Amino acid sequence: FVGVVIANYSENKGTALLTVDQRRWLDLKGRIKLAQPLHIPPRPERNVFQALIYDITQHFYFKRFIVFLVIANCLMLSVPWKDDAHMYILAGFSTSFTLLFFLEVIMKMIALSPAGYWTSRRNRFDMFVTLLGVIWIILHYSTTRDERINSLGYIVIVLRFFTVTGKHATLKMLMQTVVMSVFKSFFIIMGMFLLMLFYAYAGVILFGSVKYGYNLGRHANFETAYNAVLLLFRIVTGEDWNKIMHDCMVSPPFCTTGGNYWQTDCGNYLASIIYFCTFYVIITYIVLNLLVAIIMENFSLFYSNEEDALLSYNDIRQFQNTWNLVDINRKGMVPARRVRFLLRLLRGRLEVDLERDRLLFKHMCYEIEKLHQGGEVTFHDVLSMLSYRSVDIRKSLQLEESLAREELEFNIEEEVAKLTIKNWLDKCLKRIRTKDHSNIIFNLRATNEPLFTVTELTLTNPDNEESKEEGQAPPRTRKKGHVELRTPVIQPPSSSQVMAHNLFIR
Repeated sequence: FVGVVIANYSENKGTALLTVDQRRWLDLKGRIKLAQPLHIPPRPERNVFQALIYDITQHFYFKRFIVFLVIANCLMLSVPWKDDAHMYILAGFSTSFTLLFFLEVIMKMIALSPAGYWTSRRNRFDMFVTLLGVIWIILHYSTTRDERINSLGYIVIVLRFFTVTGKHATLKMLMQTVVMSVFKSFFIIMGMFLLMLFYAYAGVILFGSVKYGYNLGRHANFETAYNAVLLLFRIVTGEDWNKIMHDCMVSPPFCTTGGNYWQTDCGNYLASIIYFCTFYVIITYIVLNLLVAIIMENFSLFYSNEEDALLSYNDIRQFQNTWNLVDINRKGMVPARRVRFLLRLLRGRLEVDLERDRLLFKHMCYEIEKLHQGGEVTFHDVLSMLSYRSVDIRKSLQLEESLAREELEFNIEEEVAKLTIKNWLDKCLKRIRTKDHSNIIFNLRATNEPLFTVTELTLTNPDNEESKEEGQAPPRTRKKGHVELRTPVIQPPSSSQVMAHNLFIR
């Protein structure tokens, strides 16, 4: 019966009709939803002491030692705290464990800085539990013995156990799978609760005044809706539901009849059989099995074969480490322009070879920068884009999703081609302008070459006269293309030139 319910659930959801590649793609999308940024600050290089504390807190053996302390602290719940002699010993051990956990918080705050420590949810939860433990120590040693204080200590130990899940990647992924299963089954749980509420009110009407029996008594009855809901939760677990059904079948002479339905404490044989059998079949064999189907579907992501997966957990882990280098503020979001640097750092299946896949690199950058309007992109946006680029969309995606993705990639290719042609034309125009500019400069230089020579006379001085007397010519220092101006000899105009000038004036 369980297999039939799970098979029908898969068929109605559509997963039973998918191909192998399409199922792998759905598994990959589930893994991407489970993945989260690491929020681990980088190693401080400037401060030697802080770097030393960082290395200690991030070391493998230090983490295992903290896990050992958590498990040892949880084992203390196996011993009762009622005896005074045991209570002092257990309280001493609990105090020691809490102080060690408090020291761990202080070391991490020194290594990561208070702001870096606060960015991680796991660290915030650890601090909350540790502060509760410190409050318990103060209350335990400052007040008299009180059971409420011991209850607070139990709560602190139980909460401390959940901190182990964040200290190991596998346990963390397992816990996230459980949480996702609860969210996916929310509507089924609500439907089950409404169904139980309906049966509870019906039980109050049918069996609210039935006489107590062997199992129907002060703690298990249908006298009020609250008691009826509690009793139905007990029946869901399968505990003695058939005995309660027989107690609701009580009939004379084992009960007292009355003038009407409200004055008798007898049960109803047929109503009891229909009521309890239908409730148990609907809740236990149908609704609970739907919950099992949802949980099995989510756990299939966790226990799926790594070789058959499109992206393994190791690939996602490498992307998380690379993202942690780029996400400086530890917000889970980076500027779109920084994705180029992120893509250059990737390794493994998500690696982009810039020598062979330069065009693919341009397409990825355009998809991130233009589709997000140059703003900030999230961790899952970049990981989803890389997952789309790492698979064959025609085989892995369903029809509607495949058509939408092909249209998007076609638009991206078209826009990238336009930008490439535009950049090429701009470079060509720049080269042409540079060449024309150089030709103009060359022509200007050519026009500045002297086309005639100027006869220059030097002033007479004693040195020149001595050189003339000796018969040596003065050396020529003028270079080619330069005109040396010297004091020219101004001759008076001739008489013919003066007459021509006077006639021109008249």
